[in-house]
Amino acid sequence: MDSSPPLSPAVVAAPLAHTVGFIGAGKMATAMANGFIRSGLFQASKISAGCPNDWDSSELTALGVAIHTENESVALASDILILAVKPDVVATVLQELSHVLQKRQTLVFSVAAGITIAAMERSSPNVRYIRVMPNTPALIPGYGATVFCPNSQCSPEDARLAEKMFTCLGFCAQIPENLMDAVTGLSGSGPAYIFTIIEALSDGGVKMGLPRDLSTKLAAQTVLGAAKMVTASGQHPGVLRDNVASPGGTTIHGLHALEQGGLRNALINAVEAATKRSAEMGKK
Repeated sequence: MDSSPPLSPAVVAAPLAHTVGFIGAGKMATAMANGFIRSGLFQASKISAGCPNDWDSSELTALGVAIHTENESVALASDILILAVKPDVVATVLQELSHVLQKRQTLVFSVAAGITIAAMERSSPNVRYIRVMPNTPALIPGYGATVFCPNSQCSPEDARLAEKMFTCLGFCAQIPENLMDAVTGLSGSGPAYIFTIIEALSDGGVKMGLPRDLSTKLAAQTVLGAAKMVTASGQHPGVLRDNVASPGGTTIHGLHALEQGGLRNALINAVEAATKRSAEMGKK
């Protein structure tokens, strides 16, 4: 049975006329392009990406995305530009493309962690910027979590376009920029925390005699099912937890062991550490 969530009827619609260009052709660019094309929001023929000759862009090519070796070629062909590069090169890219962005009045999205709107405006002023924080589960259409915040030059229509675009990947919400570092620490870095939890649960199953393959599948499906119960029910996680933990049963004993190991404290500290690191990156 296909467990993928259905795409929102508001997302699946006639393709938009905009042309979209990616600067960078890594996993996140591929995830976004896949979501845009799969949802029907953009035709593959309207999407291009820039990357070096030695970069493996085969996944994007397979989607029908045109590949360019020069960033300027992508910018000239696009009225929406998505910066999907490492944070330390964002300023260089914006300075390089500044004349094109201002002439074409390009709407620019950035998914670079820690790079503030003010920093982008210093690199190339008078541009409509939208800062975006997606996460890697966006590689599976419908399972991503994305937030965005536009700068003062963006119109309400720009914000609505951003929401429509990133809803293709899963959950999407507009937030004030001062919350962006915390989102980075939670949902941006969060998949790595959950992968670690799944691995640890699998190790526990193996220790208790389960075959590794079965143990990992059970651990992953348990996390997926628990997450779906939270999102589908709207109930507080603590309520759902209490529903499982019957008096004197196995679950409450396991929960006690987690408290003794400091799991909650460790996860809170992880979000805090990643949030602080995102803020540090934005100050460089």
